[in-house]
Amino acid sequence: MKQDTSHKHRAGDSNQITREYFDSLMIEMRHFDSVLPATGFELYGESFSTPVMTAALSHLNGSRPNGMAEMAKGAHAANAVMWTGMGEESELEAITATGARTIKIIKPHADNNVIYKKIEHAEKCGVLAVGMDIDHAFDGSGQYDSVMGLPMSGKTLDEIKGFVNATKLPFIIKGVLSGQDTYKCLEAGVKGIVVSHHHGIMDYAAPPLMLLPEIVKITGNSIPVFVDCGVMNGYDAFKAMALGASAVSVGRALMTPLAEEGAEGVEKKLKAITRELAGVMARTCSADIGHIDPALIRRR
Repeated sequence: MKQDTSHKHRAGDSNQITREYFDSLMIEMRHFDSVLPATGFELYGESFSTPVMTAALSHLNGSRPNGMAEMAKGAHAANAVMWTGMGEESELEAITATGARTIKIIKPHADNNVIYKKIEHAEKCGVLAVGMDIDHAFDGSGQYDSVMGLPMSGKTLDEIKGFVNATKLPFIIKGVLSGQDTYKCLEAGVKGIVVSHHHGIMDYAAPPLMLLPEIVKITGNSIPVFVDCGVMNGYDAFKAMALGASAVSVGRALMTPLAEEGAEGVEKKLKAITRELAGVMARTCSADIGHIDPALIRRR
């Protein structure tokens, strides 16, 4: 008889490790002196209805025609922050034309002039912030990566400082998964970090929530700390925020709604995750997203 291996996962799969870590975190209930919770979120001087944001996705036209712009329309309708990754200039222009407040993440291109040009274009588009996913510099064999045929390279602290100083916009580093890189982000003057392993770019990567409390402690809440990778629902969002995240990014949970209903599906899903987050907040005496007690989280 053929053995059923459908339930098994590849050893070292960082996405599965991250899922298991999320599921190992339990939540206390508290009911005395509870109130209706508020999910409002302030970022870089602007107000949003939810701390549940889109992830910095790319190349969504296969899921839906003009997929990134559709994603942005949904985020705008939900009054949520829109993030975007790689894409042509025309795509970013279409995204920002929807009215969605957008954060543009730029790859660590080998040619720094390409990066400076992309920062300048993002500014012209009126984005909320710009940043770089520094975890996309290398491939799995220890060589500099090539993404869609474009060469990448590692970046020094001085180079990051140059990018930060090249814009008046907040500059965010995505792909922080250590205290060491957190200290360097602060030294570089970045205005936000994303705790992420880029959807399992390296096997056996530590789950973002495992490193999150340490990273938040290092920043001293001086800059926003966002969480990416594996956030699928309101419970995941609550756990991340209880451990110190300012907000969370959702990617894969939005893919099916986008493919099936376009912008409306994205809006519905973001609002549904936010309602679920509010439900957990109500049952834990968490009045707003800035007052979620870390002691509510217990490791199984």
